[in-house]
Amino acid sequence: MMMPPDSAVIHTRELTKEYELGAETVRALRGVDMQIDKNEFVAIMGPSGSGKSTLLNLIGCLDTPTAGEYWLSGHEVSQLDDNELARIRNREIGFVFQTFNLLSRTTALHNVELPLIYSGMSARDRHQRAREALDAVGLADRMTHHPNELSGGERQRVAIARALVNQPSLILADEPTGNLDSQTSAEIMDIFLGLHKRGETILIVTHERDIAAFSERLITLRDGKIESDERHTIGAPVA
Repeated sequence: MMMPPDSAVIHTRELTKEYELGAETVRALRGVDMQIDKNEFVAIMGPSGSGKSTLLNLIGCLDTPTAGEYWLSGHEVSQLDDNELARIRNREIGFVFQTFNLLSRTTALHNVELPLIYSGMSARDRHQRAREALDAVGLADRMTHHPNELSGGERQRVAIARALVNQPSLILADEPTGNLDSQTSAEIMDIFLGLHKRGETILIVTHERDIAAFSERLITLRDGKIESDERHTIGAPVA
């Protein structure tokens, strides 16, 4: 088994996922070979049924492949059990979801702190790290507000700060602008762009080409395989 290069955050070889639906076998991924290096900003697109969600679940260590290899920051994770996957997931990946997934009865600061509670970090250090993450997304003045006191864009900024707070190897965003209007979507993508320029590795799954245009590389899936993998100028329209 060959180790992937040190530059790789994500490295897959012949990644395959099949599901049994009654007597039918659904081949959701059919041998995906992909490498995403440190500080890349990548978008994944594809029609419904192309395998985007399945690939996202595997990359996010939320599921295991039927066959093939998946390396995340030098860890071969495709054969790990659920507990080991949870540990890797919490340490290496910051998630951003379309629906924000914030706790409504607590402040923005406490929402951002939550991933650190499980790491055993002291309360003082947690507060400091969460403040820095909120400051990085432009919400230094909204730390004590609850989600219902924030706009949709501000809530997504809190979610991005929460994804950052563990200083993960990868920020994984699933349709992060799906619940936002076009202007707010552009503001959120500018946040991601700023994080990318700061050195973060970002992978976004989207069905919107104007959102994919913020990335520097677009991977398109079709029928469980990579149909195209192209680099483009950030901000330039994607075909």
